[in-house]
Amino acid sequence: MSIPPGTAAPARLDLSTKPLYFVTDHNLTGGRPQLDIVRGALEGGVRLVQYRDKDLPDAGFEHEARAALELCRRHGAILLLNDRVEIAAAIGADGVHLGQGDMPPAAARKLLGQQAIIGLSTHNREEVLAAESQPVDYINIGPMFPTATKDHIDYPALGIDRVLELARLSRHPFTTMGGIKAGHLRDLFARGVQTVAMVTEISLAPDPAARTRELLADILSARP
Repeated sequence: MSIPPGTAAPARLDLSTKPLYFVTDHNLTGGRPQLDIVRGALEGGVRLVQYRDKDLPDAGFEHEARAALELCRRHGAILLLNDRVEIAAAIGADGVHLGQGDMPPAAARKLLGQQAIIGLSTHNREEVLAAESQPVDYINIGPMFPTATKDHIDYPALGIDRVLELARLSRHPFTTMGGIKAGHLRDLFARGVQTVAMVTEISLAPDPAARTRELLADILSARP
């Protein structure tokens, strides 16, 4: 799919305007097409999306990512791809989110250019400190709570105190992810978290757009 005329990529990432970060998971859609979930999240107000699928072959992933990018452009939202750096470059995505075992951030930066957004998953003090010398735009610190999602299943839950402690070690803005539910939002944002990444609270909701609006309303009421 081509990007609609007259639409443009959003400005570089400003997490202060992106409190809710939707991360997709093809296995957690309630049997619905992934793009329908993305559309609902965008209609509900999400402006930062990470398109993630660890199993889909590159050709299929690229086809879906192009469609997701068109949806994001229509809503003025940022689209990052999970890993798949070459596909991000090919389709003109806004950037990528990398795990510790993915392409090194320096190599991704070389391929994507200086304007691309690059995020990096971190899970402990060593990884947070190592990210200080990496050309990334933000780090994700997690998992916040116990979770079964693939990105965090091998790491212990950190909890809010530890996440905030690690965040203070970094010059990078941070997001946090892992087991975060609607009932956690008020406490997390009241204590200084700026952006939370969520999967199932949106992707398994009967009405993703309505659920997204509810989550954003909870965040707005909790922010200092």
